[in-house]
This record gives sequence, C-alpha cells and structure tokens, in this order.
Amino acid sequence: MPASAASLPGETIQSPPGEPATPVARAPAFAVGDVGPNQALFWVQGEGPGRVVVEVESDGPSAPQRLQRELDASRDYTAKLTLNGLSPGRRQRWRAVLIGADEQPGAITQGSFRTAPPSSAPLAVRLVFGADLAGQNVCRDAAAGFEVFGAMAAREPELFVALGDMTYADGLCEATGRYGNAQVPGDFGPASDLAGFRAHWRYARADAGLRRLLASTVYLPTWDDHEVVNDVGPLHDTRADPPYTPGEPLLPIGLAAMLEQNPIGEHPDRPGRLYRGVRWGKHLEVLLLDTRQYRDANSAVDAPERPKTMLGREQLTWLKERLRQSDATWIIIASSVPLAIPTGAPAEGGRDGWAGFDQPTGFAQERDEILRVAADLGRNNLVFITADVHFAAAFSHRPRATLPSFVVHELVAGPLSAGIGVIDDYDRGLGSARLFMHAPPTRDALRTYADARRFFGFGELDIADSGSLTATLRGVDGGVLHELRLTPETATRLATLR
Repeated sequence: MPASAASLPGETIQSPPGEPATPVARAPAFAVGDVGPNQALFWVQGEGPGRVVVEVESDGPSAPQRLQRELDASRDYTAKLTLNGLSPGRRQRWRAVLIGADEQPGAITQGSFRTAPPSSAPLAVRLVFGADLAGQNVCRDAAAGFEVFGAMAAREPELFVALGDMTYADGLCEATGRYGNAQVPGDFGPASDLAGFRAHWRYARADAGLRRLLASTVYLPTWDDHEVVNDVGPLHDTRADPPYTPGEPLLPIGLAAMLEQNPIGEHPDRPGRLYRGVRWGKHLEVLLLDTRQYRDANSAVDAPERPKTMLGREQLTWLKERLRQSDATWIIIASSVPLAIPTGAPAEGGRDGWAGFDQPTGFAQERDEILRVAADLGRNNLVFITADVHFAAAFSHRPRATLPSFVVHELVAGPLSAGIGVIDDYDRGLGSARLFMHAPPTRDALRTYADARRFFGFGELDIADSGSLTATLRGVDGGVLHELRLTPETATRLATLR
C-alpha cells in the first residue's frame, strides 16, 4: 500500500483464503460492484454513526486514492463511494476503517478486486454464480456458517453474480434448522417494514465466509421474489396475514432495502433500476435482468393477442439493444427464474417463471421473442444462468426447429443454503435437452443436514484467453457435479457429465 495507508488508525485484520469459516463475523461489511475499466462502486455498512475511510492502490499506473464518507441511521449506516480514475484490468487493493462518532477507530479491513479489462483485451476470466440463501429455515449453521462461500472463494473468481433470493425476507431463521442442525437464530420475523428487511440483509452478511468472498471479488447482485415476498410482482405484493398490513405494498420497501444494502449504482434519471450490464474484456458481457418490478400479474393469461411481460417495455428494449450491439465472445444473461422449468405456487396464483408448461399463465411469449431476436442476429453465443428452483440442472435449447444450429445453453444453480427442491418437468417447446439434474428423488427423502448439504452448490464460468468457455456446476465443497465445454465458433457441447 502507499505510504498514506499507514495513516489509517486501527488494528489490521486479514483473512487468509484458506482460513475456515466461522459462524459469526463483526461489522463492518464491505463489497465492490458495478465495475468498469476505470471505475467501481465501493459499498460499506457499519454498526453505528461515524465515518468510513477507504484507501485504494492499483498495481497499475493510477494514483492511490483516499475517500471518506459519513455513516448515519437514515441509510442503516451504509454508504456508497464511487472510485474513478482506476487502471483497467488491474488488481486494486483496498484498506478501510470505520471511525466512530467518538473518533475511535475500529479494525482495518483489507481486500481487493480487479477492474474490467478493455473490451478489446482477450483475457481469461472466472465468474461464479448462485442464489437462494437462508430459505425455508436453512440458515447459518452454528458450526460452519454458510459453508458454500468458502468453496466459492477458493476458486478465486473475478466476479460473483448473485441471482436473487439472497435473503428470505418472508421467512424465519430458528435455532434448529429445517434439517435438524443447530443454527444461528435470526432476531427477526417476516419483514413488513424497512427495519425488518434490513435485519434479514444483516443476518446473511454477518457470515464470515460471505464477507471474505465479497472482499476479494466484484459482486453483481440482482433480486428475485424473496427479497420481498414469495412470487412477488408489482400487482401482487400485498399480504393480509400478520405481520403484514392488508393492502400495503411491499415491493417498494423491499426495493429500497435492496438498493441500500448492495453495491448497486443509483442514478437520478433511472430511480430503482436494477437491470444493467457489465463488459469484461473481449470475451464476456454479463446482462443482469430484473424479473420482478416490471412484470404483469402472474395469474394473467399469456395470450397471443396480448402477450405478457416480465421485463417491461424499457428493459426488454434495452436487452434487445445489448444483444444487437455486443461484440463479446460470450453473452451471459442472468435471469433469476429459469427458462424451461415451471415455477409458481399455488396453481391459482399462476406461473412465476418464463415457462407456462401446463398453464396459460407463464411469460413464454416474451421469452420466445427474446430468443427469436437472438436467433435472427446469429447470437449463437448465449448462456443463461438461472436459479430459483433449489436444485442444479443444465439444458441446451434449440427453440428454432428450422435453425437447428441456433443453440442456447442454460445453467441452473442449486441453492447456496436453502430447502432443496425437486421439479422433474420442463418445457419441451424450446426444443430442450436436459443435460444434467442434481436433486433428490423427493423432498421427503432428505432427513438430515448431511443429506441436504449434498445438494447445496454454485455455478462457475471459466473463459480462457482463447475464448473457450467451461461451465461447471459445483457442490458445496467445490467438487465438480457437471461440466460443459463450449467453443466460441459453434457453442456446441463438447463434454458433459464427469
């Protein structure tokens, strides 16, 4: 670090990559998101009023930076600091300390991240992705915490894409978990106000393994339904049972918490916008979708004369334009809900994901329109990363029978730590082949935490400097469950299950 870094008061704390997880970690928490070649967004959360001081040094030619920001209760002691003038494609090392209202410094925390390389640079990159954390009372194990994050950090990724349900704001975390293990209990119930949503976010981020992962990657989160309430959308975001107030919309409160508690840029000309893109060198463009705040009612019929929308007009237009303009070797579309697997419960509530399957209430026409645009553009380089169903799976889709060379691959991440799901059906209308599925025969087959943890896991995308892509589904300990190797010329499957 530069000489000025020595001026940071406080005791330095380091977390070696191989250090085992502990179930409890103290504030503050830090994360970096929305990175570009020359900028990044630094996020911090403290425990009380004061200020944060951050120092950043690049291994490139950019000058060291020192920034500070006040923390107060109005934003739950969070702050976002924009780092500009960074060197592209370089490792950035940061040190941060929180200084209390009494001017007493806390411990110094250290971390690092890499800025995006220029779009012409054919550099290798590793991305991990996952979703579904602390759902169905499968929360922080009392002994190991959320152990999957240690395996994710061990892969040394540049990027971590969170596909939603990173809190279950409509759930509980009890002292004994769903599968019988001892857990760190949460001091909250289902969230019905901003304080409740904040409590759920703080519980998840108190995990030491997650904190270590966030301190060494660029974090790109989007949301799904449980950041608010099950199967949420703007037309069905109220609940009548306690602790909820009948008729009071929950989505605006959940969105406020999502933006406050994550390193997502906020702009006056696009308030509340979560969908965004990140370009990473020549080979990778990540497009993160918001599948929640613009959707039609789940229960509405997806009729040809009146197709439903999940994305809304502006986001759909944005997505089509990114597909037209991108010259990246691979376009990765992050959708919190799967393309082919039907979701949504109970049945009278309508389908919650893209696939209608046996009901007329999915969002399949908009999905198919996106794929038609991609096919017409010759985009044979699409990989969807999805989640929500609480098991791992892999698909290849050939939605154009008259164009069999057009192939879209989909990797479905199993839960990071949540109740395990089983859905054996999928939409054959996409010309789909299920390449892999990792789930128990039934939910009732899981009796113990040891049984359940075998189905926790995450996904990984490795792009070599040559442009070849290896997509891997990994278990809770990081072991390979399924591997898919793709070449940029054909995007066809070369290798599958190990």
